[in-house]
Amino acid sequence: MHVRRLKTRFDRLRGEAAEAGMNTAEYAVGTLAAVAFAGLLLKVLTSGTVQTALTAIIGRALK
Repeated sequence: MHVRRLKTRFDRLRGEAAEAGMNTAEYAVGTLAAVAFAGLLLKVLTSGTVQTALTAIIGRALK
């Protein structure tokens, strides 16, 4: 009976460790996606066309 409890505990701990690795991988993919999106957003916002449009919008708002 005691060995059975230990085996159940061991199996549960081993399963939790496997899930922890999956969570880490999911965080890594999410972080990579966020960085890629930030890079794309930076590229768009620093383009001449968008800067001109934003300057015009801010200029109209301040009048």
